[in-house]
Amino acid sequence: MNWNDLKYFLALAREGTVSSAGRVLNVKHTTVARRIEALEVSLGTRLFDKSRSGYAMTQAAENLYKQVVSMEDKVRTIDRQSANQDSALAGPLKLTIAFELANRLIIPKLEEFCQRFPDIDMQLLMTKDLVDLAAMDADLAVRMTPNPPDYLVGNEVMKIHHGIYTSKDHLQCCSKKTKVILFRSENKQPDWIKQLTTAAEISLRVDDVGSMAVAAVNGFGLAKLPCFIGDTQPGLVRLDYKIPPSDWGIWILNHVELRTTARVRACKEHLISILENQRDLITGNLSNFASY
Repeated sequence: MNWNDLKYFLALAREGTVSSAGRVLNVKHTTVARRIEALEVSLGTRLFDKSRSGYAMTQAAENLYKQVVSMEDKVRTIDRQSANQDSALAGPLKLTIAFELANRLIIPKLEEFCQRFPDIDMQLLMTKDLVDLAAMDADLAVRMTPNPPDYLVGNEVMKIHHGIYTSKDHLQCCSKKTKVILFRSENKQPDWIKQLTTAAEISLRVDDVGSMAVAAVNGFGLAKLPCFIGDTQPGLVRLDYKIPPSDWGIWILNHVELRTTARVRACKEHLISILENQRDLITGNLSNFASY
């Protein structure tokens, strides 16, 4: 039995359609259908019932599924242990990182690492979601989080500090009501709004902190932003209003079985250095304050 055929089986069982399975495996949907058909022939049994809504597992497939998942876990363990024994400062290194962290803090300081280790193939995966480090989708993750997953190890480099920011034009506005920008997940008015003003209206809701900064620049009102974003966004000023340090910190994370891989360890040390050298920016000690 070919393990590669079983990967197609797992993808289709999890996704339910050949098109979705194809996207997961980065192949055409016809390839998925062909490999599943070949697997059914080799096993001598039907694995999926096809309908308009997609593919449903037969009883034979459900019996097979648990065994294949167990095989998948073992293959992943072998891959990680093999990677952990790699002492060469060469080869691919996949770093997953949130967009704003990358563009404002990491990428401008990453060239030194790439020049120092030219044989490391640095690959950046820009996403705010935590990709599957257990499946080797990435080697390292830099994340803003209060609590990282238990299966990952790493360092909290420092806590994130926030400030209240707005555009210079909005600061000079004479409107009786103060406009504010909130995250979509904020269901009630935050305390900082109540302490700054008695008349506020929500002008915009967003789900991305970078978009919140751009909205503030363009006159949508006040926004609570991490200092490393607000202080580096042209056109914003920070109000003279102190916010306690957040429970969230900047973490550098990797899977426990990759902790001694040479290129992972070297990159992790460099990332910590990059962040430590910008501690004043991250903790908000570089800004001139404005009155509101």
